[in-house]
Amino acid sequence: MIDLDAVAALVRRVALQVHLPLFRQGVTGEEKSPGELVSRVDREAERLLINGLADITPGLPVIGEEAASEDPSLLGALRSERPVWLADPLDGTPHFLDGSPDHAIMLALVDRGQTVFAVVHQPQHGRTYMAERGGGTWRDGVRLHREPADPDNLTSLRGGVLRRFLDPDARQAVERNESRFGDLVPRSKCAGVEYPRIIEGQADFMLFWRTLAWDHAPGALLLSEAGGVASRPDGTAYRADDDRVGLLAAADAATAQAVLRGMGLQEG
Repeated sequence: MIDLDAVAALVRRVALQVHLPLFRQGVTGEEKSPGELVSRVDREAERLLINGLADITPGLPVIGEEAASEDPSLLGALRSERPVWLADPLDGTPHFLDGSPDHAIMLALVDRGQTVFAVVHQPQHGRTYMAERGGGTWRDGVRLHREPADPDNLTSLRGGVLRRFLDPDARQAVERNESRFGDLVPRSKCAGVEYPRIIEGQADFMLFWRTLAWDHAPGALLLSEAGGVASRPDGTAYRADDDRVGLLAAADAATAQAVLRGMGLQEG
């Protein structure tokens, strides 16, 4: 039995040791790949998370974002027969470096492709979201439930599209149909912010295209346990061991289907 409260406490402790004291203190980043930044905060937090998880769950492997960026073969552990941790030490590095509070620390425990536990902590906002498969989604001890949106009125839906990684066909489809929606500019480009916004009723959907496991395994479980959905354009539910592109996070299944069809990404 895993002490889930101890895992959440670890995440908060790392934030107190690294994220909070270094926020707006002139930390700089460097490119680890074109357009992708890494900072001292990412590296120090990942080390502490890996060490802490080793103490709480001895023997379970941990895939950190920075380690996997250097050695993508580590992600093969997601297809093994034993559980594995995914750790995103700083989701939203550009926001952190720019002094925006919209960033997060995220952990997910994945068992044979299915996320079974997730923590998303937003250090500057002081909020911790937790979900266990079959046990609901909680924010600081308060259980959360997402009410359905209004899928019959696309212009009333609040949401956005992260366009940077859209392939040409998807980009053309979105641009051709975006007038059917309201504003499609996302508030942030941080999954650790966008998934909670949908859960809290501040947004109704978000279209992601690149679906790195550490970005989406935590938020997808939080959302689904709160009553929402995270589905592929073909309608299948998100899995952490599925590296296909395209993922629509939405308040409910009907809204997800309406958005995908409205954007021309799903037939119907």
